[in-house]
Amino acid sequence: MNKGIVLALALLLVGCGGGDNKHYYQLPVAADTGAQRLSTTTAARHIWVSRVSLSDFLAGNGVVYQSSDVRFVTAGNNLWASPLEQQLQQTMVINLGNALPGTLVSATPAPGEQDTLELNITGFHGRYDGRVIIQGVALLTHQEQVTRYPFTVTLKQDQDGYDALVRTLAQGWLQVSQNVAGQILAAR
Repeated sequence: MNKGIVLALALLLVGCGGGDNKHYYQLPVAADTGAQRLSTTTAARHIWVSRVSLSDFLAGNGVVYQSSDVRFVTAGNNLWASPLEQQLQQTMVINLGNALPGTLVSATPAPGEQDTLELNITGFHGRYDGRVIIQGVALLTHQEQVTRYPFTVTLKQDQDGYDALVRTLAQGWLQVSQNVAGQILAAR
């Protein structure tokens, strides 16, 4: 067989065989209402969202789906556009800032007194029964006193597919943010 034909076939196979149709997902965020336009000197309170930690099965690049009561699958082609911890931290900052007017919420520490919020996430995935699960614990440190707020949100995914899964996860994360904001307001 002619070397040119072999080379052309090889190039055709490489070009068509690129079945790595990777899709990257970013959590959508509710519009910023401007509540974050405060300085540390004008804010009544400062909350530093210091860290978000994920259970090991959630810590990879792939979106996680629970395929049975005991099996979890990490997608190989449906990936987070940036680390999930970072996305969850950024959206929590925005969501809390919107929910807590007069409070400076940030992902970095500021000079002076501040509260610290840590989030430990044990569930952030879709499930075989069409539900989305978000669970974990929020730990708020205020004047060296730690308050623990466990959370579990289960939502029905309205449509099939990863786009709908990510949108539903974002809705659930917004609910978690609003619940945490409510707990912070109740503790004031």
